[in-house]
Amino acid sequence: MTAPSVVELNRMGAECLPGHLGVAITHADATEVRAEMAVAMKLMAPNGYLHAGSVVTLADTSCGYACIVNLPEGATGFTTIELKSNFLGTAREGTLDCVATAQHRGRTTQVWDAVVTHRETGRTVALFRCTQMILWPQSA
Repeated sequence: MTAPSVVELNRMGAECLPGHLGVAITHADATEVRAEMAVAMKLMAPNGYLHAGSVVTLADTSCGYACIVNLPEGATGFTTIELKSNFLGTAREGTLDCVATAQHRGRTTQVWDAVVTHRETGRTVALFRCTQMILWPQSA
């Protein structure tokens, strides 16, 4: 099984939450996944700042797609079993960039970290970590 390309990853999410929020994968390989998301009104909370869920969606998508790219041979998929985020800033315009990197790539779990930054200022918006459980075919 070959890892999906950037085009395939973006196609996978086009009609799902990542596509609706404008998440675009820009780079994917075995060591990292990079993504971006333009700041728009649909991503905001009523207070006029980025909704935490928007930022988490960008980070979780980046980490999830990195897990897909790194699935062990024979695995059928994954599911997130834990995630944590620390918010250090926000943005009202511009673009958010995200870089997801592996901390652990095992046969039963993977741990990924993501850093979300505001492209125009270079400031860190959020630090994110998630644990993915690798799914395997069920025996009858």
